[in-house]
Amino acid sequence: MIREAAKFATVGGVGFVFDLAIFNALLFWGDDGVGPLHDSPLWAKTIAVVGATTVTYTGNRLWTFRHRARTGLAREYTLFFVLNGIGLGIALACLGFSRYVLGLSGPLADNIAANVVGLLLGTLFRFWSYRTWVFPAHRVQEQVT
Repeated sequence: MIREAAKFATVGGVGFVFDLAIFNALLFWGDDGVGPLHDSPLWAKTIAVVGATTVTYTGNRLWTFRHRARTGLAREYTLFFVLNGIGLGIALACLGFSRYVLGLSGPLADNIAANVVGLLLGTLFRFWSYRTWVFPAHRVQEQVT
């Protein structure tokens, strides 16, 4: 499990860089630090995570969990996407709470809420759920005597 966790973290790191770049570009890359979705941080985070999902699925299937059972691309990717959606919901809840309840905004506040707190909680959920449902362990069949 330690080896899987290390590989998962590496793939997640690549996905994180992709997510972070897209998220920040959509919010803050423009004139005077105002990006095209500056007033829509939840949409910016959603778009960034959807893009990162394909990157991380590929890395996890081909490297992290390559030794685990193959249950079909359509099934695996659909489950992966749905579970990433739940992980996204966790990050959006953290970002929404920070932005709309606490009234915090700006590059530091948005990134801490979405990409530190939300990412940490979402990552713990993703690792557990991917191992459990998307990339299950091979089942050992008992011999019938």
